[in-house]
Amino acid sequence: MNALNTACENSGKKAWVVFSGQTDLPWLKVFRPGFRHCFVLLNDGRRWISLDPLSNYTEISVHHHVAPEFNLPGWLESRGHRVVETHVERRKEPAPFMLYTCVEAVKRVLGLHARFIFTPWQLYRFLQGQHSHSHHEGEKSWAV
Repeated sequence: MNALNTACENSGKKAWVVFSGQTDLPWLKVFRPGFRHCFVLLNDGRRWISLDPLSNYTEISVHHHVAPEFNLPGWLESRGHRVVETHVERRKEPAPFMLYTCVEAVKRVLGLHARFIFTPWQLYRFLQGQHSHSHHEGEKSWAV
């Protein structure tokens, strides 16, 4: 672990990726149900922050009305979202050139340079694999 990762972890920041099946965009309906969109939650120990890359803009919110100790990821899960806790890496090398999507925006926040993760489902599988120490970077599953 390098000093930048240690400093990030020691700062108390946590990150969660939230997956949703909700979409108003017809072309996203080809993606796996429950995994048509994703966004990031951060908690720096003092406040909740979300970065939600939408098709027409990116919504960045500081949730002053939510106590830092409130289990926001758990609350979102109780509302039907899938939530995966993960970590943020700070890399020195530039990220690969990719199309800007919600998945790519989340990967950039996390410092994840996995070139073959395009869909929310692939990202979910990859992040789940981090917890079991096996990576699923190349799974090319667009729908069910």
